[in-house]
Amino acid sequence: MSHPIAEVPTGSVSRFSQRLLPLLYQHRLMSTSQLHYLLTPHTKRPEYLLRQLRHLRTMGLVESVDRRASRLGRCELLWHVTAAGCEVVEAGNVVTTRSYRMSARAASSQLQEHTLAVVDTGITFTKWAERLGDECGSLDWEPELAHRVREGDNRMGDDAFLVPDAVLRYTHTTQEGRRQMLTFFLEIDRSTMQVARLGQKLSTYARYATYTPLPGRRRQARGSVREAWRDRYPVFPRLLIVLSGAGPAALARRTTDLRALAAVDPRLSQGGLLRAGVTTAELLQEKGPFAPVVTPLLGPPELTNVLLTPFPEA
Repeated sequence: MSHPIAEVPTGSVSRFSQRLLPLLYQHRLMSTSQLHYLLTPHTKRPEYLLRQLRHLRTMGLVESVDRRASRLGRCELLWHVTAAGCEVVEAGNVVTTRSYRMSARAASSQLQEHTLAVVDTGITFTKWAERLGDECGSLDWEPELAHRVREGDNRMGDDAFLVPDAVLRYTHTTQEGRRQMLTFFLEIDRSTMQVARLGQKLSTYARYATYTPLPGRRRQARGSVREAWRDRYPVFPRLLIVLSGAGPAALARRTTDLRALAAVDPRLSQGGLLRAGVTTAELLQEKGPFAPVVTPLLGPPELTNVLLTPFPEA
């Protein structure tokens, strides 16, 4: 089943490429196999996809690099949009314009595996949406959206901003037929980051839940100031941390350490709007996001389906 993908209106490329380019633009770097699943899942081999990609490369709209650590035992190509390709996508105005530009140098760097893992997590949600009759398409997650968490300068990457690995939107239909429109902050941890650093980011999420801009920056119609997240989300997104990159015992210890950090962080332990849990990429893939696969950061450590629990009114 093909997933709905917005099209870029341009006569310079094929209709298939009009679907492909926004996908690469939004997700920054993707493997041939990831593109194959999202664009041509009905074909056994990606020959047509590769022909289109090579044609776009000839036109200077996309470029490819080799994957540094291919799991296939052979060279695997990774694809990204060039500066010219970005201009084509942005002219179509079908995806959010981003200032970030993927370069050949960045595409060949150690960031490869993390970027691909974010895409893999999004694909897991799309697979389960298809299986469950839910809605989550290939453009329903956006990587690295900046959220201001304090006043100050606007340099990306400083502590004035929270930058989730991705923001994912998913519409789930319960067994009772009730539709839930869910938004997730995704953090993808491949066991390459110190747990303490991830704990600091958890605190930043809690700070974002209560961050209120100074008077004059944002106001409601009545003139009162409200939390910044309310301008972007109907309710505060749920935070899902997805672990991989180590064996089950190591990931279990990592989960325990994250829970310990959350328990002593007053921003988190005092409760509030932040609902957060930890799972593994393997559990997410095998059982789906709405099975009991999540360990809450706070409270009892047993696996739950906490992501389905009704969210308190904000």
